[in-house]
Amino acid sequence: MAARWVILDRDGVINYDAEAFIRTPEQWQPIPGSLSAIAALSRAGWRVAVATNQSGLARGLLDTRTLEAIHERLYSAVAEAGGRIDSLAYCPHGPEDGCDCRKPRPGLYRQLAARLGAPLGRTPVIGDSARDLTAARAVGARPILVRTGKGEQALAEGACPAGAEVYADLRAAAAQLLEEEEDTA
Repeated sequence: MAARWVILDRDGVINYDAEAFIRTPEQWQPIPGSLSAIAALSRAGWRVAVATNQSGLARGLLDTRTLEAIHERLYSAVAEAGGRIDSLAYCPHGPEDGCDCRKPRPGLYRQLAARLGAPLGRTPVIGDSARDLTAARAVGARPILVRTGKGEQALAEGACPAGAEVYADLRAAAAQLLEEEEDTA
């Protein structure tokens, strides 16, 4: 059986989001339970990928070196919790750039699938916004919304695609995935 994998959004799912963007490693703060959720998935044999829009680069709010330092903090925090990020892809473009990698377009998900040699169909995609889930639907993945980050706002605005699963946070979504895996074992 092929290894199971999951795609996570970063800001609002793994770490707290910020209106003015996460611009420094110190501003990157994990949401309680998110690191242990990633660790639980890793221990159960899941490959964990992260797909994140980072238009702060295009807007000149941070540079690539700073973004890499933020991601190093993410990798270290996940490793300290006993987990692993198998791959991370980010879109450096602004909203008006018309790229294929900025969610709600599915380019980041396709990049991750190609890197990991994994199919996208029914792959769980956990995000906190309609654009995360719209991109998931575009590739036949399984859209899951968390109420953290912008999740409550997406629900209130009716922006969540029909049929998307909704959980309180990454910990609850990961617990569901692990429970389903136990049920099929």
